[in-house]
Amino acid sequence: MKFDYCLLAISVCVQWRISVLFLRAARERFGRRWLPLLGAGVLVFDGLIAFGYFCTFHERASRLGIPGWLGAPMSGAAMAWLLAGTGMLAVYEVLLFAGRRLGAGTDPSRRRILRAGGSALMAVPCAALGYGVFIERLNFRVREVDVPLASLAADLDGLRILQLSDIHLSAFLSESDLARVVDAARELRPHLAVVTGDLISSPGDPLDACIRQLARLKADSGVFGCMGNHERYARVEAYTAAAAARVGIEFLRHRSRQLRFGDATLNVAGVDYQRVGERELYLRGAERLVMPGAANILLSHNPDVFPVAAHQGYHLVMAGHTHGGQVTVEILDRSINAARFFTPYVYGLYGGPRAAAYVTRGIGTIDIPARIGAPPEIAVLRLRKA
Repeated sequence: MKFDYCLLAISVCVQWRISVLFLRAARERFGRRWLPLLGAGVLVFDGLIAFGYFCTFHERASRLGIPGWLGAPMSGAAMAWLLAGTGMLAVYEVLLFAGRRLGAGTDPSRRRILRAGGSALMAVPCAALGYGVFIERLNFRVREVDVPLASLAADLDGLRILQLSDIHLSAFLSESDLARVVDAARELRPHLAVVTGDLISSPGDPLDACIRQLARLKADSGVFGCMGNHERYARVEAYTAAAAARVGIEFLRHRSRQLRFGDATLNVAGVDYQRVGERELYLRGAERLVMPGAANILLSHNPDVFPVAAHQGYHLVMAGHTHGGQVTVEILDRSINAARFFTPYVYGLYGGPRAAAYVTRGIGTIDIPARIGAPPEIAVLRLRKA
């Protein structure tokens, strides 16, 4: 919540500064005659940006009945504008400061070079955003990861688990794009497949189409899933479980299933979304799903539960939710992204041989239809005896 308020404050300041600069430039170009009309236009535009920003609070927007076909484009446009606008404004302010430091006696050619370089730099945020929207967002990749576990039975060594997560079938991901993902996943021939939540983004999104595509997944021991926060926001948890069950996909809602592989047992448990703001309630009662003597896997959309799950006796947590940050910037060998404000488990394999967690970047996007530095992935986890 503190991060949300911080982001809101930054967004308000950025939009206010951009509006002031626009009106100042308009007055110099057109005079005061057109200022009232331009001012009204700026107010309308700012109001639309504010509405789009509100739509990023998906739970509140769902309660008000804002449909996905409206909320998703509005939130996407608002966040794209604020992201690109913040970058451009930062470059502008730096150039403005540099221009003042040069002084009036500076060689005009140096000023022209500064202006030309500044124009090029101001285009960088828009170019990066365009790359994230049109190229990296749909650059689906297969990532295979070995997961060493100390207590793994010999008959489970080499077991391959396919993981899809955060599909978000909506205005920003078409059914044909999801079909490409499923086609690629089918070729991997996993022993087991799991879907760790967020099939859609908002009420009215094509949930049935998403389930129809997921029904094409093939795995020797079946397909299992857990609920994400967006199933909760859209109030479709019960419908999702029932519709998926009709096509052979079992969503584990605080339940577990035991799967036999030779003489070994794999216990797959699942929980509904664990709210980040209720850490004291993480996995309450989930310890009863742990099976002694088996390899225990927990499907949890929220990866932040990992320490609790390890304490309860789970050997592997499979999660999503973070999108790997979705938009990340690496500085000094460390990525900077919004997901780190919520959890230290942003992307990849965590933990050791006694208990591990894998957090996938997932397939789709939320709020801003772009991925930068965090391409979508189809994950395959291969269990190994440590």
